[in-house]
Amino acid sequence: MTTVTLPQYVLLRFSGADAQSFLQGQLTCDVQALKMGYSCYGGYCTPKGRLLATFLLWVDDAGYTMLLPASLAETIRKRLSMYILRAKVKADILDEVLVGISGANSAVEIANLGGTKPGSLHQFDTAANVRTIALPQDRYLMALPRSGADGIKAAAPGTWERLDIAAGIPFIMPATQEQFVPQMVNLDLIGALSYSKGCYPGQEIVARTHYLGKLKQRMFRARLAAPAAAGDKLYCAELGDQAAGMVVTAALADTEHEVLAVLQTAYASSSRYHLGSLQGPQLDLLSLPYAVT
Repeated sequence: MTTVTLPQYVLLRFSGADAQSFLQGQLTCDVQALKMGYSCYGGYCTPKGRLLATFLLWVDDAGYTMLLPASLAETIRKRLSMYILRAKVKADILDEVLVGISGANSAVEIANLGGTKPGSLHQFDTAANVRTIALPQDRYLMALPRSGADGIKAAAPGTWERLDIAAGIPFIMPATQEQFVPQMVNLDLIGALSYSKGCYPGQEIVARTHYLGKLKQRMFRARLAAPAAAGDKLYCAELGDQAAGMVVTAALADTEHEVLAVLQTAYASSSRYHLGSLQGPQLDLLSLPYAVT
């Protein structure tokens, strides 16, 4: 079992009477359909439909809480705050510790930290001031006061990200902002994109991509023998010196590295992709827990 703190992520809370309607008009996920005590993934786009952030969102009595990379949190808070105007919404970064738990005996460890184990995927339970959310890959996210995480070590680089990669969950980083429309990183395949919710920034372009069937790139999981980083370009023989894809996220996995990468679907299965150049390390595709179409 693994229990680690996750300082690479931050919580951003939206509270106030208009929080739901405000977020409904800004995010790719259907905020109005999100039930109290549950979470979902989502995205935030530019007016051109390019992703500025992806996140985990949940709702409780305190409002809507968004988990996203610490490197983006303040930028996203400021950008969304620009559009609040006269709406009764407040956006604050929370001073809480995030703890990730995976592996056997998770219920015991959750209880030791003052929480209760949720009964189903994406459900969360609140015990006193401790919140616990069930995530894909049989793992749990806990948000608790700083004093409650004393003695827990921070996760080694890539520990938690590797589990997101196995689950096919992308997190946009500064190096990949404005590089992808939501479908390119499979947001429609993980319940993070609604085509029926109404308008939000970039909605027309996202919908057009879906209904006209013009999507030529999708996100795949792969393994390679060399380190990679978000934003690294990928190449295949069919496109020569023209970049044919990009790394979304990467993490060390045992002695190799795993990535989520956006590739040209026409060549994803038939061609060999390489990191950095046609002579670079080769990517070997791995399975995802959902079908990529």
